[in-house]
Amino acid sequence: MTLPPDRGHVTTEQRHPAKAIERCSTREMLDLMLDDQQEAVHAVRQAIDSIDRFIEALVPRIRDGGRLLYLGAGTSGRLGVLDASECPPTFNCDPGSIVGIIAGGDAALRRSSEAKEDDRAGAHADLQSHAVGELDTVLGIAAGGTTPWVLGAIEEASRRGALTGLLTCATIPDDARPDHHMLLDTGPELLTGSTRLKAGTATKIALNAITTGLFVRLGKVHENLMVDLRATNTKLHDRCLRILCELCPGLERAAADQILEQSEGDLKLAILMAKSGLDQEGSRKRLSQYGGDLRNAIGGA
Repeated sequence: MTLPPDRGHVTTEQRHPAKAIERCSTREMLDLMLDDQQEAVHAVRQAIDSIDRFIEALVPRIRDGGRLLYLGAGTSGRLGVLDASECPPTFNCDPGSIVGIIAGGDAALRRSSEAKEDDRAGAHADLQSHAVGELDTVLGIAAGGTTPWVLGAIEEASRRGALTGLLTCATIPDDARPDHHMLLDTGPELLTGSTRLKAGTATKIALNAITTGLFVRLGKVHENLMVDLRATNTKLHDRCLRILCELCPGLERAAADQILEQSEGDLKLAILMAKSGLDQEGSRKRLSQYGGDLRNAIGGA
């Protein structure tokens, strides 16, 4: 068996000061875990400027029809797929606009496929099948910062002309040159090397921030309400009605439901119809005129 490179210098592989958790009571262990998790929020806070720059670079590319593709292995890949899959129901975006790809394919979401992450060229076929090009943005996610599959994906994405980003919880090799690097310096894990813990928490917070910030900038949010929502189940139907009534004072729930039905379940359209008195077609044209920005569409109605 080939001797592997020594990764002892990687902070996520180093030992945490709490070295006797197996001798702790369950309560003591839980206290240690929760205290350690606080570091995840701090790490994201320290990286906020780099996250801000990445979002600002991403917005015009998505607006012009580009995509954001997350690529990661193991926990990092699963978190990318999770965040990508939540965007369509939250922001009513095209399901193809935010894409999550995990090393080993969808089967690796349920059953770990660790060996796949060592193949530096392994993601090339995924980028090829998704026809990644100059309008796209590829964000590699690698807690330890050294995953060959992810670093190879960034190289190939750069070769294809895409904007590249790398989200890590440790420093990256000198030969890794993404356009944007977001370092969430979470340090050693309570369970040594288990980056599903606070590194995973920090990664999830950062991904939440990236996609929420992106879609706020794209006009998918009004005030702090998810107005680009469709009433596709009972819970979302209720949420649509409550938002519609809140934004249109005096509108009764039954009347709101009629407007929502006329809008074919499109909440943003229903809000503009209720506020402007325009019919569905007129409201749709108005929204299109203002690039889907509800606030400006209401002001111009």
